[in-house]
Amino acid sequence: MRRAGAAGAGAGAWGGGSFRRRVMEGLAAVLLLYALVVLALESPLVSTSLSSGAGGGAVARKLYLSSGSVTARPAPARPAKEPRPAAANVAGPSARGRERERDRLARFATGLDLRLLDTARSGALRGQIAGAVAAGARVFAELEALDADAAALAAPSGEGDAAPTRCPQSIALSAEELRARGRVMELPCGLALGSHVTVAATPRAPHQERDPAIAVLRDGEAPAMVSQFMVELQGLRAVDGEDPPRVLHFNPRLRGDWSGRPVIEQNTCYRMNWGAAQRCEGWRSRPDEETVDGLVKCEKWIRDNDERSEESKTAWWLNRLIGQKKEVNFDWPYPFVEGRLFVLTLSAGLEGYHVSVDGRHVTSFPYRTGFVLEDATGLFLNGDLDVHSVFAGSLPTTHPSFAPQNYLDFSTVWQAPPLPDEPVEIFIGIMSSANHFAERMGVRKTWMSSVRKSPNMVARFFVALHGRKEVNVELKKEAEFFGDIVFVPSLDNYDLVVMKTLAICEYGVNVVSAKYVMKCDDDTFVRLDSVVAEIKKVPSGRSLYIGSMNIQHKPLRHGKWAVTYEEWPEEVYPAYANGPGYVLSSDIAHFIMSEFTKQGLTLFKMEDVSMGLWVEQFNRTIPVEYIHSAKFCPYGCIDDYYTAHYQSPRLMLCMWEKLLEGRPGCCSVR
Repeated sequence: MRRAGAAGAGAGAWGGGSFRRRVMEGLAAVLLLYALVVLALESPLVSTSLSSGAGGGAVARKLYLSSGSVTARPAPARPAKEPRPAAANVAGPSARGRERERDRLARFATGLDLRLLDTARSGALRGQIAGAVAAGARVFAELEALDADAAALAAPSGEGDAAPTRCPQSIALSAEELRARGRVMELPCGLALGSHVTVAATPRAPHQERDPAIAVLRDGEAPAMVSQFMVELQGLRAVDGEDPPRVLHFNPRLRGDWSGRPVIEQNTCYRMNWGAAQRCEGWRSRPDEETVDGLVKCEKWIRDNDERSEESKTAWWLNRLIGQKKEVNFDWPYPFVEGRLFVLTLSAGLEGYHVSVDGRHVTSFPYRTGFVLEDATGLFLNGDLDVHSVFAGSLPTTHPSFAPQNYLDFSTVWQAPPLPDEPVEIFIGIMSSANHFAERMGVRKTWMSSVRKSPNMVARFFVALHGRKEVNVELKKEAEFFGDIVFVPSLDNYDLVVMKTLAICEYGVNVVSAKYVMKCDDDTFVRLDSVVAEIKKVPSGRSLYIGSMNIQHKPLRHGKWAVTYEEWPEEVYPAYANGPGYVLSSDIAHFIMSEFTKQGLTLFKMEDVSMGLWVEQFNRTIPVEYIHSAKFCPYGCIDDYYTAHYQSPRLMLCMWEKLLEGRPGCCSVR
């Protein structure tokens, strides 16, 4: 009985204890799973990977690319191999359901939070930055919201459209129409070979001039008497604050030139940098000097000291009448006379521009680096001149700036490859402007080809937004197709290019984790093999800053390029490398990004001076190797160059062909 009772009790206990047993088994399983998770998190492989993803990009450290160090170094955090979306820079949050659709372009935007520049350290630029960032955010949001399908973005504009935009083949303006247009005749599609512009005008009488840039007066001296005018072919202004480029500056000086005689001066101004002036002072060009389409650069005219009497002119005509066969040179007077009507014709030849006055050739000016005929989108007349009429003929009917597919090869050959999974040796950030379609294509087809073929190099264009919607639309299509453009969501401004410099550092540090960061311009030709070889001369692990260095340069306090004491209170600039091409090591770029995040960076409108200031700040705690090399040429091209500035797309193609043939050198192709 006892056994039976015990058995009955045991059965009841088993029925009540079954639930408890299941609970205990469940708790044991949870504890076992927790132990496995803890063990996994404590392993070196997992902890290294997580710490890299969470905070590795925020710590400034030197990078080494030897096989051992690459293995030991954690891979940088990277969002799907694309730049991080600049969500903070876009005006207004996107609707959650539409965010992925309308923010396709955000993956091409810098991860730089431009709002961090709203600080007193931005100095005189603070207000400009705030305005450019606010306006750029609106424009960027509008650009993202454009309802365009992938096929439309992948193909050049014009394909499938009804008809491309056409420009007039000739334009005529009266004096009243020209004045109403601000003395500018728009040439919407630029010029082409054989195009010509004719101006009928009368020079005015001289006026008193007190401008010190024209006449320097001593105390008690009477003002100088000046009579001069300008006929300029101008291009499109690239950014706000920058003067439009002067494709051709034709400047007759009837009175007031420093020589005291009438002269004609011709020049170009490329990105606010004047070239060497060509002065015609009444002497015919030397016989050994190059010609332009077979015509001399300067014809001779009668000067005040020429002994040429009326009798000698009469004798010349008599000799012609009696059949004298010997050629006699006859000199004409200076082609412009105050109060006398003239007819000037400017024509575009194969090698340069030609100017004739009243049917007689006067000057020829060879095409210069940085310009093509299509760049001349406006004729500007200014100075002591009464214009009667202007006529332009034989004009092209399409312009590549408005239809970039005319010369952009939308081929997958030029598309950027995906970003590599491993850190790279060098990242090249190329500053560009929104409407510089041709410059970017020139880079893609030349030295950037070597970047695409290398797993240790990455290059990207950094572009701010344009004030014209149609330019931004074309830019968006270009960015979507080629995949090599990084947007800086602000309106482009000549004084704010320093924001592009910061974006380049941010990309090199946080996106590709490069050992070295290089900055250059879109008109800079780069011999990457030579640049990398020069970098490797410096022992690994040292902080590096290399380029064409400026030492003890003083700011200009007067004139067009004046820098106020508010902008720069010091008497000299820090040592800095010229902007068209320089390289710095990643630890410096990490430091710049760290200071940017803490709002500790001082900004200046000259981006290369700003970089010199930041490197100097870094150098106070960690020594920097400052390396000067004139082969980073900031003013053109020299033999055995590392970088060559002011190179047009055609010059780049010529230089690339020479480089491929194993004979690197400069080109003078017009």
